[in-house]
Amino acid sequence: MAKTLVIVGAGPGLGMGVARAFGRQGFQVGLIARSKDTLDALVGELTELGVTAAAFPADIRDRDALAGALSSAAAKLGPVDVLEYSPSPTGPITAAAQTTVESAGAQFELHVLGAVTAVGQVLPQMRARGVGTLLLTTGVSSTVAAPFLANVGLAMAGLRNWAHALHAELGPQGIHAATVTIASGVIPGDEVADPDAIGARYYRLYQQRDRVEEVIGDPEAFRALVTEWAAGQGRPAATAAE
Repeated sequence: MAKTLVIVGAGPGLGMGVARAFGRQGFQVGLIARSKDTLDALVGELTELGVTAAAFPADIRDRDALAGALSSAAAKLGPVDVLEYSPSPTGPITAAAQTTVESAGAQFELHVLGAVTAVGQVLPQMRARGVGTLLLTTGVSSTVAAPFLANVGLAMAGLRNWAHALHAELGPQGIHAATVTIASGVIPGDEVADPDAIGARYYRLYQQRDRVEEVIGDPEAFRALVTEWAAGQGRPAATAAE
């Protein structure tokens, strides 16, 4: 029986790179995101490649809808063998001193509570079968503090921490939990950041069950960007004469 991958937050870039990588290895693919039209188009692309795929539209911030979509995916495609969670940041992005309860909560709702909901939906079956994989995606702000991405980094750092904790707890039960930290844009044609190159890295991480994290891109380059940004913030404002 074919194994099943479900991608939560599926889109034409990263999500499809992961879908193609697993699909080439014989996986069925379930796609979850808010737009039915977008998902139907992505399913069509995968079908043309010979990959069995299906769409399950849901707003990730609606926890009942997300749980329902995952339940529907399991009913149609079979038990979820691999859950990949990678919604794109949406909503206002705030600098550190401008972060509010509302702006932090919006990102926490998307990145952390959505992941907790998704994992909670698939984990009981994984535990019952004694096998499964959870791949939780974060951005580089989860490891490099960026004042201009403060509320996003706040949530993603929490998600990364939880992925590491899940890895330690669930590993002895046969369940592989890991995180992928994206320190790059998703750039078609790039040697490292092309969607298919990224997807291949996800598949290798899936195979390497002792590993807890894959880093794609160059966090140190991003750290240098943050340092440059901070230095610029410390310069006195130009006068009218200048």
